[in-house]
Amino acid sequence: MKSRWKIIVVVVGIILISAIAVGSIMSRVETPSYEVIKSQGKIEIRQFEPMIIAEVQVQGERADAISKGFRLLADYIFGNNTTRQNIAMTAPVQQRESSQIAMTAPIQQQSTKDSWLVSFVMPSEYSMESLPEPKSDRVTLKRIPSQQFIVITFSGTSSNENLREHEEELIEFTKVNNISVTGTFKYAFYNPPWTLPLMRRNEVMTEMQW
Repeated sequence: MKSRWKIIVVVVGIILISAIAVGSIMSRVETPSYEVIKSQGKIEIRQFEPMIIAEVQVQGERADAISKGFRLLADYIFGNNTTRQNIAMTAPVQQRESSQIAMTAPIQQQSTKDSWLVSFVMPSEYSMESLPEPKSDRVTLKRIPSQQFIVITFSGTSSNENLREHEEELIEFTKVNNISVTGTFKYAFYNPPWTLPLMRRNEVMTEMQW
């Protein structure tokens, strides 16, 4: 019995060490630059600097769509481009509905939720002129201007239930603070799927309207 518990302890230790190692690796990956304008608990108002994204549109349920989108984008950055150039991986992987719906509506399920935009932020060293063109016509490069988002950060899984819970927190925050927002919710996932849920960094964000 004691030897069995020793094995369990060793296995758990290996898992925790691996998770910590993954966190260390992810901390060295470039992420979008922003300034925190205001914070309240888990919620921040952030001013993001201009960025370039590689984006694909994918049909299907949300979880399947981000998986398909990730593969298409990874194919581009790992050499399926006009110069066969590898582009450094960044974080997070971002996802949002492609249909534009007023932000008071998503919780009410007014969208069919069958079309999603999945994107990677390109490393800041690149410009639109220096990035290699994708060979796949499904991958689009876009220049995104500076934007201000309300963002809530949380751990755990990226289940629809967990996302919806934090969408509701953002909606409540905007109501209490009388903030107008626009577009659809955007999701950001910073860690690979094998990361322990308690060590993951997930975000739900919504763009402020001026």
